[in-house]
Amino acid sequence: MAKSKAKAVELIALQCTECKRRNYTTSKNRRNIQKKLEFNKYCKFDRKHTLHRETKIK
Repeated sequence: MAKSKAKAVELIALQCTECKRRNYTTSKNRRNIQKKLEFNKYCKFDRKHTLHRETKIK
């Protein structure tokens, strides 16, 4: 049997930089985007928009 290639699209979590909680999940194509993603998203624990960075899903 042939070996399967590694998937280009992977699931990632977005972690709040202030409260350090993982609030969102999304997917990312590793072939097109090599750097870590950063978004300004709403954090329901801080009740404001904060910067969320990419982390691995455990």
